[in-house]
Amino acid sequence: MKTISPPFLLSCAFLGISVSLSGCAAALGGREIIYVGHNQASDHPTNLALLAFEEYIEDKLGDKYDVEVYPSELLGSQTDMVQLTQTGAIHICVASNSILETFSENYTLFNMPYLFSSSQAYHAAMDDPSVTGPIFESTKSAGFQAVTWLDAGTRNFYTVSVPIHTPNDLKGLKIRVQQSPTNVQMMRLLGGSATPMSFGEVYTALQSKVIDGAENNEMALTSNGHGDVCKYYSYDMHQMIPDILVANNRFLDSLSREEQKIFREGFRLVNQVERREWTKAVEDARDKAETVQKVQFLYPDTRPFQEICTPMHQDFLSGHPDILPVYQKIQEYNAEYPPAPEQEDTK
Repeated sequence: MKTISPPFLLSCAFLGISVSLSGCAAALGGREIIYVGHNQASDHPTNLALLAFEEYIEDKLGDKYDVEVYPSELLGSQTDMVQLTQTGAIHICVASNSILETFSENYTLFNMPYLFSSSQAYHAAMDDPSVTGPIFESTKSAGFQAVTWLDAGTRNFYTVSVPIHTPNDLKGLKIRVQQSPTNVQMMRLLGGSATPMSFGEVYTALQSKVIDGAENNEMALTSNGHGDVCKYYSYDMHQMIPDILVANNRFLDSLSREEQKIFREGFRLVNQVERREWTKAVEDARDKAETVQKVQFLYPDTRPFQEICTPMHQDFLSGHPDILPVYQKIQEYNAEYPPAPEQEDTK
């Protein structure tokens, strides 16, 4: 495996040495280097899945391609990486669905709070091409497209010192949200003050009390240390938002038919490995957060949160009637997989 430094990569991207990184690979001789970037740590399920992808592609096509996976925002923030993938400066990256909302409004649907009734409904819907197809293909004109989805669990509020039992408890609190208009609107409706910022800045902002809390899955408590500062994690379950693996269109189109088949299998492998590792990682994160970091897990009644947020669904659909069939299909999965009984809050 070749080791390419990020400065060299960015020089290829920004100084115009090559329109795509195939030029960088050619300059080094031998195989074409496929650059893959994401913002998670090396032990995160996302990275483990992409390493499995790297091994699979190099096993099948190692005479032609050398896959390089860069974790921990080594290739830039998620927004930077999507833009680099869009231009072809890198080949593949992982992006939050919330960021992709700024590239295609179709992705706004998956950002809707309380879109899915349960994790089972969420998984079933995301595995259905009739649900994901119209969303995943909506950025083709922008130069990239989604090739698979990654489980990012359930997003919930966690705070430094104020436990969240009801929407009222959010009033006046500054909560970090992803840089998404939908998330900003959600926080406004719930009474909190939305504070968009890069994920890498959150720990320092929590520690210095620039913000009062954030919203994310359990992994943020342990992998990113947020549980060292935040002592309350409240399962309001406001979103189940996938992370999305996106790839540059020109690169995908340059593959032969047989290579495309192998890459499709590789993308499926990413999905399978990440979901398997995710389940284990969340269990470990909860255990560590509870026993080591002393985070208190709360189980509020989610209905008041849901009642406040669900009018956002109709507001979105009224402006995007073409997405209505996708929304209706999701509702069918919600009916098939209703939510499990909620645990009692520890207020």
